[in-house]
Formats: sequence, structure tokens, C-alpha cells
Amino acid sequence: MNNYIPNFIDAVDYCISNLRNELKGIRTGRAHTGMIEGLDVEAYGGTKMKLIEIASLTVEGNDALLITPFDPGTVADIEKGILSSPLGLSPQTEGNRIIIRIPPLSEEQRIKFTKLVSSMVEDSRNKVRNSRDLIRKKIKAAEDLKELTEDERYRLEKEIDEVTSKKNNELQTIKIKKKKEIMEV
Repeated sequence: MNNYIPNFIDAVDYCISNLRNELKGIRTGRAHTGMIEGLDVEAYGGTKMKLIEIASLTVEGNDALLITPFDPGTVADIEKGILSSPLGLSPQTEGNRIIIRIPPLSEEQRIKFTKLVSSMVEDSRNKVRNSRDLIRKKIKAAEDLKELTEDERYRLEKEIDEVTSKKNNELQTIKIKKKKEIMEV
């Protein structure tokens, strides 16, 4: 049996999973560890690591994040990583802990972030569309090589269209939810 549909679903799910991870890094009105866990930090002589790999991250109230490095010697490296990130956050060091206060978003910032979310979701839609087109070409090639009948091709294409529609609806739901989170005061 062929693996066209499962392979297509895996590719699309991977794309959606990546989008979800990228969206975690976009600020909302509340502090959450997803904002910073993927930040690159150069530690131990220039080795690039994700912040989540070298520190414990917790939320303090609605407006602060607490970072506790596993190795106290990496505090300065973590500070540098935060300051060089595009998030515009200012870390405060208290001994072996780093506290980041999350300032409230202005209306202008909220609008900018919602546009960014729309753009990221649209990029993911394009990836889904490209995956769909690629799998359709493979199915057509298999039909041309007499590995599939015309009926099988039409059945597979219909199934692919149904999956594409479901995944596009899922992307739309993700977009609406994230925009709502951003605009929430």
C-alpha cells in the first residue's frame, strides 16, 4: 500500500508544530516561559544552547519571569543572550537568579504583533499548499507509471484536499487564538 496520505499528514503536522513553537516567542499581555525558552545563549566558551537547556524557567505573577541557571557560572551568558534578543527585555540579576519584568504592550505593539502572527500563519499555509502540490505530483507520477489507477489517484487527491482543508482550518484557529491573546489587555 502507498504512504502518500500519512507522509502528507506528517509533513503538514510538522509545519503546524513549528508554527506553534514560533508563536510561543511572540509576546502577549502576560508573561509565559515560551517567550524566552528558545532564546540562543552562548555559554561554556561559545557553545550555542537554548535557554531552556541551561536554566529553569518559571512565571512569577502575570508580569515576571524567573530564570534559575543550572550552573551559576552561566548567569552573565544568559543576561547577554536576553539583551541581544529581539524581544527588548531587560534582565535583573539577584544572586544566581535572573528576573525579567514584562512591560505591558502598547496598542501599537499589539497591532504589530497581530500582523506578524498573520504573516507567520500565511507562511505556514503556503508550506501546506506546497506540500499538497508536491504530493499531488508524486501521485500523478505514480499513475503515469501505472502504479496507481485513475480512480485511486482521484480518491487520493480528494483525501488530500480534505486533509488540506482541515489543516487550513486548524491554522485559522491558531491565528484567531493567538491574536486574541495579544489583544487581551
